[in-house]
Amino acid sequence: MAEPQAPALLAEFDDPEAVLAAVRELVDAGYERIEVYGPTPLDGVDELLPDPRPARIARWSFVGGLLGGAAVFGFQVWAMAVDWPIDVGGRAPLSWPAFLVPTFEGVILSAAIAAVLGLFHYAELPRPHHRVFDLDAFERASDGRFFLALGADDPRFEPARARALLQGHDPREVHALGD
Repeated sequence: MAEPQAPALLAEFDDPEAVLAAVRELVDAGYERIEVYGPTPLDGVDELLPDPRPARIARWSFVGGLLGGAAVFGFQVWAMAVDWPIDVGGRAPLSWPAFLVPTFEGVILSAAIAAVLGLFHYAELPRPHHRVFDLDAFERASDGRFFLALGADDPRFEPARARALLQGHDPREVHALGD
């Protein structure tokens, strides 16, 4: 998994309303890779931010469940009908109704495991360290300051234009995060 691109610009604000106004302007300008950090939740910021890429965790669960169920059913068929056939009460070696309950349990277990793996994939976990933590000023994000991060991997990102848009909302400071 490739390391996620760190935000290129990080604007520091005292006022949450200024952050919301800056987010509105950035979204109207077509920016997509915007993140907001702060000590408290901001009302309305979720509605303003563009939707992130869709997480397809349900597909991961479905495929994981199918593969897990097929593996459990296949193992039972191989163990009971091929490798060690035992005549129990005159039944056929491939008595599939007896295999349904373990197969169902295998579907549930493997779908749950696949969902967790999908969650890790889409959340880009594990990420023990994000590059915004290299900036000393970011410690104030839990101390009453709000930060707006604009990603360098945004298709519309131009450093000078983005900095000018952020400066228009009177931030305390705009920090550039280098490579």
